[in-house]
Parts: sequence; C-alpha cells; structure tokens
Amino acid sequence: MKKWSVLLVLLLCLSWASHVSAKTTLRYSNFFPPTHIQSQLAENWCKEVEKRTHGEVVIQYFPASTLTKAPQTYDQVVQGIADIGMTALGYSRGRFPVAEAIDLPMGYTSGVQATAVANAMYEKFKPGEFKDAHILFFHAHGPGLIHTRDKEVNTLEDLKGLKIRSTGTSGLVMGALGASPVGKSMRECYQMLQKGVVDGSCHPVESNKGWKLGEVVHYMIQNFSTAYTTTFGVFMNKNQWNKLTPEQQNAITEISREWAGKHGEAWDESDKEGMAFFKEKGGVVIPQSEEEAAKWREAAKPVIDNYVKKVSEKGVDGQAVVDFIKANM
Repeated sequence: MKKWSVLLVLLLCLSWASHVSAKTTLRYSNFFPPTHIQSQLAENWCKEVEKRTHGEVVIQYFPASTLTKAPQTYDQVVQGIADIGMTALGYSRGRFPVAEAIDLPMGYTSGVQATAVANAMYEKFKPGEFKDAHILFFHAHGPGLIHTRDKEVNTLEDLKGLKIRSTGTSGLVMGALGASPVGKSMRECYQMLQKGVVDGSCHPVESNKGWKLGEVVHYMIQNFSTAYTTTFGVFMNKNQWNKLTPEQQNAITEISREWAGKHGEAWDESDKEGMAFFKEKGGVVIPQSEEEAAKWREAAKPVIDNYVKKVSEKGVDGQAVVDFIKANM
C-alpha cells in the first residue's frame, strides 16, 4: 500500500512539474508611457494572452522604453533582448522600404482607416524586410498635422524655414513643404518645444493630450491634404514564437487581429480628446481653403514620386504598393 501511495505522489509531482515547465514567460517592450491609451491597450493585450492561453503564456510588460529604446526595438526583438516589441517603423528610416509607403502623405482621415490599410498592405505584399521577426499586427494613427509654438501658419510661405520636429516620412513631407525637419522621437518632443529648440511639431491630434504637447504648442494647421500617418509594428522573436504550441499561436493571432482594430479605434477616440485638450489650453485651429490645400498637396507630391523611384532601385515595385494603398483608403 505504501508503494502505491509513493507512486501516486511521484506521479502527481511529475504532473505538477510538467504543468509548471509548460508555462512560458515573455517580455514585451513598448516606448509609449504607461498612461497613454496605446500603452494601456498593449498591457491589456498581454493580460488577454494570459487569459486565453489559460495562464500558459505570461507576458511581462515594459512601457516607456524601460527595456529597449524605440529606434532599436525591432532589432532587439530579433536578437532576443525583448521577446515582443512595439515601435514606430519611421524611427528606423530606410529599414522598412515597402512599409514606408503607408506613412506617405496620402490624405488620411482616421486611425481606423490607416490601421486597416497597414494590415492589408502587409497581407498583400508580405515584405521581406520583416523576415527576421514574426509579425503580430500593425496599427496607425489618424491624420498627422502641423502644430506650431509661436507662429501662425496660414500658407506655405509661412511654413518656410520653420524647424519642425518630425520623423521618418513625416520629415520628408516637412522638407517638401519648405520647413526644416528635425528628426527626434516623440519622447523628446515636449522639452524641445518647451525650450524653443524647434518651432513646431508634426503629430496626430491625440498627442496634444497623450504626450501633453497641447501645453507647448499654440497653433494647429489642418493640412489634411498632406496628412500622413505613422505605422506602428507589433512583432515577436521568431524563436520564441516557434516554441509556442499551435493552440497558443492561434490564440495570440486571434487576439492580435482584434487588438489591431482596438488600437485604430483608440487613435480616433484619442484625437477627439486631444482636440478638446488643445482648445482647453487656448490652442487655435487654423483651417485651410481648398485652394491652399491644393498647393500643399502639389508641394508634397514629390515625396510619393521619390519613394516610388527609390524603392524601385531596390527591386521593389513602389508604384504597385502606392496604388494598392490608394485603392484601399
């Protein structure tokens, strides 16, 4: 009887040990501050993964660049410093030539629209630039507009020579419009504006509240005709992905599909809150006439043309990518 009791205990211990060993802990790196809605959504994604995998996959969340810096996040996910990461693709200009097309000044109207375009483009072209990581999903903010600190901008001439913080493709747009782009990340933007290092910033309306920029900018130019977006990628280390069971992978894929939509919707809701915050701080909104908007659109057109030419030299059919995006807006 004792032998059977000992055997039963051993079997129970082995079963428990097997259950414990099946638990996978992953690290998720994000540059958004913990109070930002996009950071909160990312943290909720982590919790949902743990819930739907029945506690088999647990994710430790590191916001505010506490694990990896935004420009290095993709590479450090590939290297395994982080297991999962979210960052703006534009922080690594030239690294993702096909995906760069999403950020072009297409005249976006919402985050939901831009997010749908980003994921559709990836599914259509499956660009090799992402081959070293497993892509979970993309999301993108609503129309990126120009905000200035002290100078009211009504025309292209008013914009000329102003130092505007912008990154990736938005920097190219600023250059085409006659401004002087200053390529710094969003984390540095507030202090640069506060200290007068730059005259303005190119950012979505939500950032006026999400990053408190509405406290340090006073004018918003509604340059919708040249509105760009910024694409954010959420990706995972390939080795870690391949270690997951098919059931765990399916659960994470399903959650990611849902969360892409949530991120897009959150961008739009945040734009409304950002506008309210901007006005509350005394911000002035400057609309554009159709005539002025057409001038800006024409001035920004070379950014799209140059993109097509540049990536075509690398063997990418840039025109096909641009045409696909326009057709799916």
